[in-house]
Amino acid sequence: MDDIRTGYGYDVHALEVGEKLVLGGVTFEHPVGLKGHSDADVLLHAVMDALLGAAGMKDIGHQFPDTAPEFKGADSRLLLARVREMIEEKGFQIHNVDATLIAEVPKIGPCIDQMVDHIASDLQIGDERVSVKATTSETLGFIGREEGLAAMAVATVSKQQGQ
Repeated sequence: MDDIRTGYGYDVHALEVGEKLVLGGVTFEHPVGLKGHSDADVLLHAVMDALLGAAGMKDIGHQFPDTAPEFKGADSRLLLARVREMIEEKGFQIHNVDATLIAEVPKIGPCIDQMVDHIASDLQIGDERVSVKATTSETLGFIGREEGLAAMAVATVSKQQGQ
């Protein structure tokens, strides 16, 4: 019997004038972007934490600390590919990822397929194994006031017994 595991990830970043807005590896033309040490791609950060959690590994803050200069402005797609390598090194296979972005703006509907393609490509799994959805907070809280964005993700990995 396979060792099947599920992990959960959550991330949040503040919106700030002068920052770029990258979500799921897609750059949006928007007057504000996400503040962070890397490119602050909140969606990919949640996916990475879900995968790391499923494999029983420490979170992205431990793997890619914001005190490390080599991660300043880092492309989260490259970090996601590195997470895949780390998981495979532990003998796990990635089965699926399901992610939800929580944001009032921007509207990401037209870019969801591209986000799915990026995640699937970086994880080397089929598009049918990746789901990206979006919702708003109905104008409530910091997200509703357009002060930040959040994302949640769930991932499933497995390892054959004896590995």
